[in-house]
Amino acid sequence: MSAPRTPRKALVIGGGIAGPVTALALRRAGIEAEVFEAYGTSAEGIGGTFMIAPNGLAALAAVGLAEQVDGVGQLIERMVMEDGKGGTFAEFPVGGRAMRRAELYEVLQRRLREEGLSVRYGKRLVGVKESPTGVTARFADGSTADGDLLIGTDGTRSVVRELIDPAAPGPQYTGLIGVGGYSAHRLDGARGRGETMHFAQGGQAFFGFWALPDGAGTAWFSNIPQPEQLTSEQARRVSQEDWLALARKVHAEDLPARDVLAEADAATVEVFPRLEIMPSVPHWYRDRLVLVGDSVHAPSNSSGQGVSLAVESAVELARCLESHPGLPGALAAYEAARRPVVEEVAAKAAAVNNRKASAGAGV
Repeated sequence: MSAPRTPRKALVIGGGIAGPVTALALRRAGIEAEVFEAYGTSAEGIGGTFMIAPNGLAALAAVGLAEQVDGVGQLIERMVMEDGKGGTFAEFPVGGRAMRRAELYEVLQRRLREEGLSVRYGKRLVGVKESPTGVTARFADGSTADGDLLIGTDGTRSVVRELIDPAAPGPQYTGLIGVGGYSAHRLDGARGRGETMHFAQGGQAFFGFWALPDGAGTAWFSNIPQPEQLTSEQARRVSQEDWLALARKVHAEDLPARDVLAEADAATVEVFPRLEIMPSVPHWYRDRLVLVGDSVHAPSNSSGQGVSLAVESAVELARCLESHPGLPGALAAYEAARRPVVEEVAAKAAAVNNRKASAGAGV
């Protein structure tokens, strides 16, 4: 199928984090972009806390967001690995930022508006039609959109991935659920430094924690083994108090988790039952369709790299489209640059997940 030397317009399917970054990166490469989101409204205020690693911060800086991102969240300069009994066995520098998803989402939406890039909501992709000169996206509401390239940033349950390859694998459950929140507990000594994030493998579950700025308490999360994956509806049926009680139970013998959870506020507890990974996807692109972010590479949350890899891939795709003569060569270069990186991260995170899940708690 023939293709333009450089795409003039891209249809970006998915309006979460990777989609807006992709659109911003394309704008800098001289390519028009329009973002389509399946949900009827924006995701403001939705989502938990994650860390953006230095590579992710560099990618956001590449689309002009360095100053804005530095203004949200909390600087994390180092990570400390602990044994769940209060002992430390490893420490290494990081230089990332911990923030709520909603904070980054707000930054991205503001920049999209400033640059005149639109997000069209209620546009659930149901099919595409390709021709020698372009691609047409078909949406569930009967509308269509035309472009030179269609980019799937639509998450682990990607419709675009299935259109590229109906036999492509879907997401795999990690065997873990995420529970997290905030505590009034103040960490002592070196643990009280707000720029340090701590990870401890307890007797039954994995625990992460860090001091909030200005002595405001402690942020915490736990990855609790759960053999059978829960739906979001099933997770909501369990009260915040009961989720906190479960976290307290599995960490009853772990320090400092026990003390942090003793002062935790149940009203702040959030649950993430879909901790999933993407296995290796055979085909990242086909003709005028290509994947970015969680739709093609979603490492375990154990990697601390999910968001960072997604925004990094968005920037790399735009760079390849700008620098390579022709769409096939650009997409091949994009995959060649990114696949080895993301699969190495995914493999290391999977090994960590296996250790976490082997503790065997669950609800």
